[in-house]
Amino acid sequence: MTTDWDGQGLPPAALARMERGRSSAVRSSLLSVPGHVGVEACGFSVVGEVMGCIVETIGFTGWAGCGYGGYGLAGGALFGGYGGVSSTVTSGQAGGLVGYAPYVDALYHGFDTALYRMLLECQSLGGDGVVGVRLEQRHLGQGNREFVALGTAVRAAGGQRPARLFSTTLNGQDFAKLLQGGWTPASVVVGISVAIRHDDWATRSQASAWTYNTEVSGYTELVNHVRADSRTQLSRRVAAIGANGAITSTMQLSIHAQEVGENHTDHVAESRLVGDAIVRFHAEGATLTKSLKILPLLNPQGSKR
Repeated sequence: MTTDWDGQGLPPAALARMERGRSSAVRSSLLSVPGHVGVEACGFSVVGEVMGCIVETIGFTGWAGCGYGGYGLAGGALFGGYGGVSSTVTSGQAGGLVGYAPYVDALYHGFDTALYRMLLECQSLGGDGVVGVRLEQRHLGQGNREFVALGTAVRAAGGQRPARLFSTTLNGQDFAKLLQGGWTPASVVVGISVAIRHDDWATRSQASAWTYNTEVSGYTELVNHVRADSRTQLSRRVAAIGANGAITSTMQLSIHAQEVGENHTDHVAESRLVGDAIVRFHAEGATLTKSLKILPLLNPQGSKR
């Protein structure tokens, strides 16, 4: 299959799929039945399933040296320093090292592009936003990765529509509850942190197969750092789009050994936090009028109506 697509906008196959969606009366969706009811209850209708994806080659990943050397983020400790840092950490916090910035930037580019193309599909179908977003990452071999964003596009039923496209990982029921509380989703946001820690004598001793139920303090320090830093990165991205806060949905952590010298490995940890930036649109404490779509068969006392 050959194409002249330059990578801008949507791929030709996605454009053709959107055209079929607009011309058909059938509306596909990833929402559950309660999710559909929740969306309709708060004044939105489903316009179709949407997806954004990108396949990216991740080659140069940045820092490839030893975590030893006095570059500790928490005060420059000689042993157990972090050699790798996320792309937004300032040089003063890591001795001027670029750390894993190229790798982290590649991850951000993958997720951001997938989300952007998903919103382009939503716009093409005439939607106002995407509910129930799922972010996925697959290793395709030879350094290639696929980043995918899936969700269900919805449109406001009334004349008052959102000023900009929104996205949220919340399902239909939680989306309705959020609106009922006077908040609206702005965007799915991702916070990523990657760091390396030197495996010193203490760490290797604690991690030995001959040690009996002992905490590996160095690894505890490492994973706590990347988890905390991923939250910091997510907060910065939420603030950058002008949102009032965020609801975190998932946090993923991976840790692996990296050979940095002959007969020596250090450990690299990666933390990724996904959440929803939200904005208040209604006065705090006020309630919105809602209609009951489904009538109960029993009254509060349990007798039939």
